[in-house]
Amino acid sequence: MDHGLELTSQAEANHFWFNGFRSFVAPVLADVAAGRPGLHLIDCGCGTGHNLNLLAPHGRAFGFDLTLSGVVRVKGGHPVAQADITRIPFRSDTFDVATSFDVLQCVPEDVAAVREMTRIVKPGGAVILTMAAFDALRGDHAIYWNEVRRYTPGRVRALLSAAGLHADRVSFMFGSIFPMFAAARILQRLTRPFRGGVQSDIDIRVPAAPVNAILTTIVQTEARLARTLPLPIGSSILVVARKT
Repeated sequence: MDHGLELTSQAEANHFWFNGFRSFVAPVLADVAAGRPGLHLIDCGCGTGHNLNLLAPHGRAFGFDLTLSGVVRVKGGHPVAQADITRIPFRSDTFDVATSFDVLQCVPEDVAAVREMTRIVKPGGAVILTMAAFDALRGDHAIYWNEVRRYTPGRVRALLSAAGLHADRVSFMFGSIFPMFAAARILQRLTRPFRGGVQSDIDIRVPAAPVNAILTTIVQTEARLARTLPLPIGSSILVVARKT
């Protein structure tokens, strides 16, 4: 796990996937904040803390992660703690926005986790999630990170309902490179017996600069289009929900 966090920390600044992720999520955060200053925001399962920089423009950004090795990598002076997402150590009705990015697929008790996120946000507050889509896309990355499940829009809506949230948005991300993802994951499954097992960096290695630049342009363009044109499919799901 420490090795995976180190690889993530190295890739977050430049990898095309992370560039696309930020292009999807940053406008959503801005829409939810709606120009209000001084919000309290928390990233649940913050990993290396890189995404706290997305939250910080809208107020004070807090974070926590299950792993101490993740917490110690957080930079920028953000307050962070080591904690379990199913037992969040903050009082109820504390935060305006709670986020969790690509964490829930690795949490056995995902309903308990989202209920905890719901508990700590204020009435009317927002919960913003991203999660891996479709069990068929499980590859080496999923095995390395001990993924429990992947999601469909129907499974997401059931999860939100069980946690007492109203879904404002459940939409796909990374539809433009879905064929590439699907082909890569199928190839991983077919070749794994001949490769001696799982490669921890197989999906997070930064491609050659020209390839990375092209893929970054593709996913960033998709993110702009997706604000007005919902995608029919994708390798990830983006969720905005409200505490009623």
